[in-house]
Amino acid sequence: MKANTLRITEIFYSLQGESRTLGLPTVFVRLTGCPLRCVYCDTEYAFHGGERREMDDILAEVAQYSPRYICVTGGEPLAQPECLSLLTALCDAGYEVSLETSGALPIEKVDARVSRVMDLKTPASGEMHRNLMDNIPFLTDHDQVKFVLCNREDYDWARFQLDSYQLNKRAGEVLFSPSFGQLSATDLANWIVADNLPVRFQMQLHKILWNDAAGH
Repeated sequence: MKANTLRITEIFYSLQGESRTLGLPTVFVRLTGCPLRCVYCDTEYAFHGGERREMDDILAEVAQYSPRYICVTGGEPLAQPECLSLLTALCDAGYEVSLETSGALPIEKVDARVSRVMDLKTPASGEMHRNLMDNIPFLTDHDQVKFVLCNREDYDWARFQLDSYQLNKRAGEVLFSPSFGQLSATDLANWIVADNLPVRFQMQLHKILWNDAAGH
């Protein structure tokens, strides 16, 4: 594998559909490949293929949009070792950078300027056994922890993790999302309010606006 290259599925400019920067214009850099197979995955097209591109080429395309926010996503971006260099280069260029990661791979070497949006996979995801709980001590208030919930059992599990690890005190945001088409958003909202949880309810804005079309 050639140094300073990454396999890229797509680069596009859109609104951030979730996380702390919800609704803000953002350039997305989607890396190819993922070792997980969550049952609700909406980016299976990023598992394979893509185009191997030079780091400078990637940075040049991103710069064409004159963005403020950059989101490096996948797939699982950290499955490509050069992702770490890309994140640092984007920060050096002056962008506000976030990383969407499954939580199955180590996050401690990610540039401290990056906001790590780390999933914790629930029982119904089919990949709960892949959670790398050793990542939790490395979380800071610059980071975000996300749970995608498929049912009430997932909610109760996530609530237990929230309390056990005091995630709202380790990370700047804890995000609870309903799995699209599996869990009623209204039900999840009602549960959060009833239990007075210190979390942010979120829905995937890009699915509401663009019906989950690629490139959004």
